[in-house]
Amino acid sequence: MLRTHTCGELRKTHKDKEVSLCGWIDTIRTHGSLTFIDIRDRYGKTQIVLDKPYQIKKEYVVQITGKVFLKAETNKALATGDIEVKADNLKILNKSKPLPIDENATDEARLKYRYIDLRDPKKLGYLAFKSQVYNLVRNYFYKNGFLEIETPMMVKPTPEGARDYVVPSRVNNGKFYSLPQSPQLYKQILMVAGADKYFQVARCFRDEDLRTDRQPEHTQFDFEMSFVTSDEIRAFAEDLMKSLFKEILNVKLDNFPILSYEESMEEYGIDKPDLRFDMKLIDFNDLASKSSFKIFKEAEYVKGIFAEKDFSRKEIDKLTDLVKIYKAKGLAYMKLQEGKLDAGVSKFFNEEEQKEIISKLPKKNGTVFFVADKKKICLTALGQLRNKLGEILNLKNKEEFKFCWVKDFPVFAYNEEEQKWEPEHHMFSMPNEEFIEDFEKRPGEVKGDLWDLVLNGMETASGSIRISDPTLQERIFEFVGFDKEEAKSKFGFLLDAYEYGGPIHGGMGIGADRLIGLMLGLTDIREVIAFPKNKNAQCTMDGSPSELTQQQLDELHIKLK
Repeated sequence: MLRTHTCGELRKTHKDKEVSLCGWIDTIRTHGSLTFIDIRDRYGKTQIVLDKPYQIKKEYVVQITGKVFLKAETNKALATGDIEVKADNLKILNKSKPLPIDENATDEARLKYRYIDLRDPKKLGYLAFKSQVYNLVRNYFYKNGFLEIETPMMVKPTPEGARDYVVPSRVNNGKFYSLPQSPQLYKQILMVAGADKYFQVARCFRDEDLRTDRQPEHTQFDFEMSFVTSDEIRAFAEDLMKSLFKEILNVKLDNFPILSYEESMEEYGIDKPDLRFDMKLIDFNDLASKSSFKIFKEAEYVKGIFAEKDFSRKEIDKLTDLVKIYKAKGLAYMKLQEGKLDAGVSKFFNEEEQKEIISKLPKKNGTVFFVADKKKICLTALGQLRNKLGEILNLKNKEEFKFCWVKDFPVFAYNEEEQKWEPEHHMFSMPNEEFIEDFEKRPGEVKGDLWDLVLNGMETASGSIRISDPTLQERIFEFVGFDKEEAKSKFGFLLDAYEYGGPIHGGMGIGADRLIGLMLGLTDIREVIAFPKNKNAQCTMDGSPSELTQQQLDELHIKLK
């Protein structure tokens, strides 16, 4: 036996016990003829006393055998701080070169030497936390009668929004598999098969531009249920979240507010509102229509937002640059001081108009910002401005968790560049009943029985009731540009399945990495992924993606341009 205990296990009750510990040398301190070292594993650290010399360095892997003694003075920073082990013997199991990274290393260096980066107890603790979440989620599904069923990792390429990662088939010349962007079609077919309640901790792959909350491969808690309504699915997922936060963080969550997509956009300018702070958008459309201020009067839509701060001209210029990123022409402002408006565009409004503006504002000193533009541009720009103001005013408490549901999303979105209608989410979401008969005639009005779960301004899950009527599904395919032959080629297996009786069903995909990152107060999901990719979708540790040999290319019938 190499070890009798871990490095975080020994306590006062182990006094005088002969033990064997294994781990990495974390620190070395010499006092006269004695050397004190801390050895570390993922469970903690233990202080070791050496009374004879050893040729050791930090990060050597060692085995210690010796007796447990109580310390004269407790080290409160360590769980094992009441004891130390006086070593009878130290055996070097493996040596280490000087570490190539430290706490000041760049992200790229940390990813290259990820196995060293993870030796930081905090970093390894993130993965331990993630493992705990996985365990509790699985138990929750098992407790509620779900079957854990694996769906294929090599699937038929189907358009689902992002680009596919593809896998060439050696035995089927010129043909390719796709790595799944989600288990979407297969879990629907499982409902046709009568599985009734399915879940999976599913790996998903999407070839898209990366950022801190997006990776080419990620994990989602994926589930589907038969003979349910959207209210029942949301209630189930909400209870899962409440159980998870209570069990792991000892946080009691409030009931999740439910907003329609329209409400969310009008009140917060975004379909994933951060409810840790209020700061709703303010409607100035009535005022604009009768104002003499030309910019407001000629705009399709005018809304504003109030921030309890007297911003400098330089700060306002930076905020103006921000809204311009989202196609707004500019950012107007006024300052409210002691119940009176001043500065900015206030001079363009008479006394009565100013009173009307003040009546819509909190009775506090601060700055009111306006965007006057097309409706979508106005709302989107103010939504991003609201998020920025929340940061500037320190209103985003990482230790606070505010969920909400956003439902009744548009089913279709118009692609201006290609001059055609496309699915807003995906093509398998059920339109709300009042739109089914004639959605082709009024696509811009069509809302669907689909929803997102939002936490602290981040989308953490999406779901919908699925289309289980093959005729309706074919109409959707045709409307977004798939003729019958193409739809049959790409989705025939799904349409065929529904010809044999599919139940009413729906489900969700919960982004595991993003959810766990938010629970830990992190903004970069790479911290909760063992071996993440960099911004170029590369793993600098193993050198992937890499080139194939000519022999491999020949076997796969691939010729490179």
